[in-house]
Amino acid sequence: MHHYHGLDPLPANLRGASVALGNFDGVHCGHRAILDAARAAGGRLGVVTFEPHPRSVLREAVRPFRLTSPAGKAQALADLGVELLVEIPFTRAFASLPPEQFVQRVLVDAVGARHAAIGYDFCFGAGRAGSPATMRALGERLGFGVTVVDEVCAADGTSLSSTAIRAHLREGRPRDAARLLCRWWEIDGIVATGHQRGRTIGFPTANLRLDDLLEPALGVYAVRCSIGEGETLTWHDAIANLGRRPTVDGETLLLETHVFDYEGDLYGRPMRVQLLDFIRPERKFDSFDLLRQQIARDCDTARSILADMPADPL
Repeated sequence: MHHYHGLDPLPANLRGASVALGNFDGVHCGHRAILDAARAAGGRLGVVTFEPHPRSVLREAVRPFRLTSPAGKAQALADLGVELLVEIPFTRAFASLPPEQFVQRVLVDAVGARHAAIGYDFCFGAGRAGSPATMRALGERLGFGVTVVDEVCAADGTSLSSTAIRAHLREGRPRDAARLLCRWWEIDGIVATGHQRGRTIGFPTANLRLDDLLEPALGVYAVRCSIGEGETLTWHDAIANLGRRPTVDGETLLLETHVFDYEGDLYGRPMRVQLLDFIRPERKFDSFDLLRQQIARDCDTARSILADMPADPL
């Protein structure tokens, strides 16, 4: 996948793509419908998105809400066959552009799009004044096609929205979140060096920080994790504790993943952890021995869950 960040014009050989336009946080089932609309328009399949997320620029003092890191979003889009990803730097100055200037600078000057697919609720430009109808009119005037995708709902009528997915994750329902995402929700990052206390009780862990990602329900999860990247990437069953480690210090929020039947150094390596099922809430233990006994029971529970868990949540 070709990956660009900025408003500079794309090379001539990459111009003329059919692009899906939006934030695409989570890259969920509803987003797939927009990607499919862009794909149906023909030509190279591209995505135009914004970094950082506009909500983090325009709203202050909001708790972490992102469903995907920039790297995680790029990976999810590549997995869906996107050939071109253009990340537009989102600033307050950019947000103040009138709708026509927004379209001219992004879709015409920078990308040279032949077609743009957007969601039914996509708004753009200063004061969110640009609507799907505005996009259609500008596309006709500036020479590119436009498809507006209607709202997509799950079989039970649930809206396929990032808001609904966040609610499921915050309430400890990763399976329900996965059905709206059309994939398992992931936490990704570089394995950080910890205090290595897990080794002392027989359960070494690889630690990831959430950074700007949403904070789901704290507790123990049955998970799958990837180790490495590219052609060296492999997936493993595992168990993870997401929390502030009340038995240790009660302050640092970490995802601590114990990979089953794995030996090797994971520090400094990229890792993706898929949350598949919630086992129990986080709790404080009176001793490390009691903690070790509980982890052993949790591992048995996780192995049992993972034995019957499909690779695809749908």
